Amino acid sequence: MASYLTPPVFAAFVWWFSTGAVLLLLGRAGRGHALRIICVAGLLLAGLYAVSVSTNGDSVSGAYLAFTGTILLWAAQEIAFLAGWVTGPRPEPCPPEASGIARLGFALRAILYHEAALLACGAAIAMLTWQGANQVALSTFVALWVLRQSAKINLFLGVPVTNDALLPEPVRFLKTYFAKKPVSAFFPLSVTLATAALVIMLQRLVESAASPFEIAGLSLVSTLFALGIIEHWFMLLPLPAITLWGWGMRPRPTEDGTMPHGPDLKSNNAPAHPMVVVKAGGDILKPRPNARQRLEDEFRQRFLEQHPRSEGATSLSISPEPAASIHGRSS
Repeated sequence: MASYLTPPVFAAFVWWFSTGAVLLLLGRAGRGHALRIICVAGLLLAGLYAVSVSTNGDSVSGAYLAFTGTILLWAAQEIAFLAGWVTGPRPEPCPPEASGIARLGFALRAILYHEAALLACGAAIAMLTWQGANQVALSTFVALWVLRQSAKINLFLGVPVTNDALLPEPVRFLKTYFAKKPVSAFFPLSVTLATAALVIMLQRLVESAASPFEIAGLSLVSTLFALGIIEHWFMLLPLPAITLWGWGMRPRPTEDGTMPHGPDLKSNNAPAHPMVVVKAGGDILKPRPNARQRLEDEFRQRFLEQHPRSEGATSLSISPEPAASIHGRSS
């Protein structure tokens, strides 16, 4: 029983943790750029090594190693893409007036280099596993690539929920290529075909998988495929997909570079006086007098000291302008 339960749990954890870790890495500031370069290089080397050494092994550990190596290679590609290093020849928002074939052309030019890099990665895995007994790495990559292309097409054609809040700042221009509207005819077609492929894999797992290696390999790939189908449903149902990786998301700074916190001074409940300061606890501090008001107060005090009032004399004082009058009389 453990041979059937452990691979799905492992694949689900790797899917969830790797996505959050990539988002967390991309959200780092300061030395984050150098750290991202080191991580991409390390992931590429570790992934290629894991795939190469697992090619001829038909053990359960070999299946896990091949699966993990492919995930590492995919993560390196995702970091390079989401960091804005490998996007396309035109990494810019879609022109508002673009539609039809023109919009498709702009979309392809925005991610063309990334797509070429993914194909190069797949070719490298195919070469490393050529005629090898362990094809888990190649099957894992094909599953990831097919589901990712399906997701991109659906986002381009239109879905109710785009989850574009997951996009880091360097590639936030891509949300202009997402169409937030009812699903197109491609969505049911893509989900149906993906579900049919998943059923075939599960049927093969139950009926023909004999060795522990085959059980582990098919379980890992089929679980990843099922999670990809669930991601498709995230585009249709109002599910809080971002909560799955909230630990990897960082608050984005405001325009002045500060992090959003405390009361909103632009809200309707905020004081209108420009010198009013709102403390974190919600208390309002009275404004300090400006320079003009201080001079007027000082002049008034000196005038009263030099011209003291006397009985019968006309009262002289300097006072501010009367308050607004009602029906011609001061209030």
